[in-house]
Amino acid sequence: MSLLSLRASATSSEGSGPSERLTAEEEKQMAREIRRCEQAAREAVAGLEEADEILMRRPDRAERTRAGAVDRLEEAVQAVVKAAKDNPEYREWARQAQAAWAEAENLRWRLAMSGRRIAHGEARKLAGPFMDEEDLVQEGYIGLLRAAKRFDPDRGIRFSTYARWWVRAQMTRAIDHTGRPVRLPGCAVEQTRNLRKAMKRFDSMGVEYTIQDLAQEVGIDKERAELLLSQGNTISLEQPVDDGPRPRPLDRFLSDEEAPQPDSEAISTQELSRMQHAFESLLTDRQRFVLTRRYGLDDGEFRTLSEVGKEMGLSRERVRQIEREALNRLRDLSGIRQSLDGDEPATKKKKKRGSKRRAGA
Repeated sequence: MSLLSLRASATSSEGSGPSERLTAEEEKQMAREIRRCEQAAREAVAGLEEADEILMRRPDRAERTRAGAVDRLEEAVQAVVKAAKDNPEYREWARQAQAAWAEAENLRWRLAMSGRRIAHGEARKLAGPFMDEEDLVQEGYIGLLRAAKRFDPDRGIRFSTYARWWVRAQMTRAIDHTGRPVRLPGCAVEQTRNLRKAMKRFDSMGVEYTIQDLAQEVGIDKERAELLLSQGNTISLEQPVDDGPRPRPLDRFLSDEEAPQPDSEAISTQELSRMQHAFESLLTDRQRFVLTRRYGLDDGEFRTLSEVGKEMGLSRERVRQIEREALNRLRDLSGIRQSLDGDEPATKKKKKRGSKRRAGA
């Protein structure tokens, strides 16, 4: 079952009521039934060239486990089903293998979901800032399915006890991957966890240790142990990040968000220059003085109409009229832009229109 289908099935089953609780004997019986279905699927495809090529190949280290054998069997069944589309002789064997495998998958899912309470319980314990409880529950379902694929009914252990380790391992691995700015490979996360476990063990025993001792305990070299233990620690901004005759410190590569950006600064300068040109070409001295003092263009302090009127020796209403006349002139953006190009006729036309309005009034 793929990871995508697993998450979809987990989500749908989450709202389907309480999980099926199994007794120890029912867990063993279901696990044995899963093995029987897997054996039936293996016998159905045995002797077929497409299946034997997969089942008889020499497994690598990761495929030597029971889960690896189950994955190879699934791959063989899919290969036979694909070959049956072109070869009618394979269709009956493909049908039998596919039916047996589907039954095994259904039973494996039922066995895994019998431990849903384990996933929810561990998720409540491990939920934190890096992953919330719902995401951890989904990771727990993946751990349950991995446990169901590996569970041996003849080992004399409950599935719930066996699955708890897989659930917690899946969740902690997901937290390690999510809680870092840069995601580490799975092997590096596992080695880092083993190094920290060794440190706690030495500390609890009161034994002094070195990086070399930790590396020997985990089975890696000293340089890799130092690299893994340094991940996530605070570093100095003056630490050089490249080699060479003139190494550059880290702070050279960090951006200052408070510094003005070149593009925005250029736009602001251009707009200010355009506005100043418009002030000089379109407004009278009195209008420029009113807008400058009213909106604090020179010192950043806004003033009321009465305050500006006192400075000019005018009434509040007269200052308001002058301000409105100046703003009406500046609202004609085309006039501003044409004035920048030295187009005087646009200004003259505007004056003529204003004279017509006064004549009509």
